[in-house]
Amino acid sequence: MTLSLEWIDEREGGSGPREERWMELLEKLLVAAGRMEEVDRGIVTLTLTDDEGIRELNRQYRGLDKPTDVLSFSLLEGEEADIRFEGEYEASETDGEGWEDEEKAGDPFSDLLGDIVISVPRAEAQAAEYGHSFERELGFLFVHGFLHLLGYDHGTEEEERAMFARQEEVLREAGLTR
Repeated sequence: MTLSLEWIDEREGGSGPREERWMELLEKLLVAAGRMEEVDRGIVTLTLTDDEGIRELNRQYRGLDKPTDVLSFSLLEGEEADIRFEGEYEASETDGEGWEDEEKAGDPFSDLLGDIVISVPRAEAQAAEYGHSFERELGFLFVHGFLHLLGYDHGTEEEERAMFARQEEVLREAGLTR
């Protein structure tokens, strides 16, 4: 298995050709960030939503009743993850991929890195505010969310410098400069 991106568009009207192009860009960023972080397998789920959708998640999970630009929900954090699988899972004979880690063989969620949720209207507004393309802002938010999935944080100045430097490195590699 390699790194892969699965996505859901919860916005009214759903997705179209424009969003398909976004996913091509985000898949490129996922591979670049994964390579830099030495993560070569896993599944990231991206949800595109609006300000109301992300506000509800922000309220429910962070206690902040306001919209934000991006949220990340890592499945790699600690031993007390919210999602657990308590059953049996058998890979189909046709999938061609066996389980490399026998301890995880019964857990179909073991390859999930986590979920990233992005507010598209917030990304559009921030792109205009910062004077760069929407694609650059979307890429920035996606890479930011991905790094959070891997354990990066920006609670201190030192953490913030390290995280933002890594984000810029990934974006630069993809040609998404300011």
